[in-house]
Amino acid sequence: MFSALPRAEGFMQTQDNSNAASATTSALRMRADLALALCTLLWGCTFVVVKSSLDHISVLLFLAVRFTVAAALMAAIRVQSLRRLGEQEVFAGVTLGLFMFGGYVFQTAGLQFTTAAKSGFVTGSSVVMVPLLLGIFWRKKLTPWIYAGAAIAVAGLYLLTVPLTGIAHLNRGDLLTLGAAALYAMHIILVGEYTRKHSAAALSVLQVGACAAMAWTAAAFGHVTGWEHARFAFSWQSLAGILVCAVFATAMAFSLQLWAQQYTSPSHAAILFTLEPVFAVITSFMVLGERLNARSIVGAIFVLVGILAAELLGAPTAPESPEPIFEGRIYFEPWWRL
Repeated sequence: MFSALPRAEGFMQTQDNSNAASATTSALRMRADLALALCTLLWGCTFVVVKSSLDHISVLLFLAVRFTVAAALMAAIRVQSLRRLGEQEVFAGVTLGLFMFGGYVFQTAGLQFTTAAKSGFVTGSSVVMVPLLLGIFWRKKLTPWIYAGAAIAVAGLYLLTVPLTGIAHLNRGDLLTLGAAALYAMHIILVGEYTRKHSAAALSVLQVGACAAMAWTAAAFGHVTGWEHARFAFSWQSLAGILVCAVFATAMAFSLQLWAQQYTSPSHAAILFTLEPVFAVITSFMVLGERLNARSIVGAIFVLVGILAAELLGAPTAPESPEPIFEGRIYFEPWWRL
């Protein structure tokens, strides 16, 4: 009888430890969700900032300066994470940078020809592309709800971007932004893959640094060939745009994203990213006075419904993130020191 007491006490202690670990996991995932929501707020607000800046600076030069400032800031904060880089980690960072750079080039170029509000919703379609790409390239099982959600979103994009005069009069800015959405979808998936294997802090610096290098190369090539002549007018719009986008929308937001997606799945992150076009519409209306017409509003609603149908009603198409390793460094240090 007495010999059973130590075993009972051990069982209770193990159960308490399990409950504590579960509570810590839930708290960490909640923090990750809040971090991703903040990312969408920052990204949603920058549609207006970038559109205003493009009147004073060329697309590729804007991206080059933006990512250079962001990379320098992030590298200065994360010096320790860059001292232990391996070949695979560098490859992962450059790969993320490639898709991120491509997405930003298409999106920023598209903003010259379309409204910030429409750009936000077209970019948001990247969310519904995530499960489709997982099914096509990663052979994840897709449910009927995912196909239905994708079909609804496509119908919404048609109403949002194609004018009554027909597809022949499609705004090239909307078409460029749709290409950006596809690249962003790949970026979301690869972030979920790579942060399970490599340091999120190192990847965040590497991908932004790779973007900066690619942007400078593209800007020089564009200027020499005449494809896009580099121009920069010193004004508060151009300087504020670079500062806001480099510090908040890049250095802060992408660091938060890479940290947060260690503790959630790509599909779960995609749900939170549906807030981005909502923030874009709000800020474009408040700052630029842009409004969507009735046809575009219906299309925007379809896009959101399609995204939510695919993500909330469809079965998970990607494995959930593994349980985090409970290290004090992760739980108690702020994100910018990870």
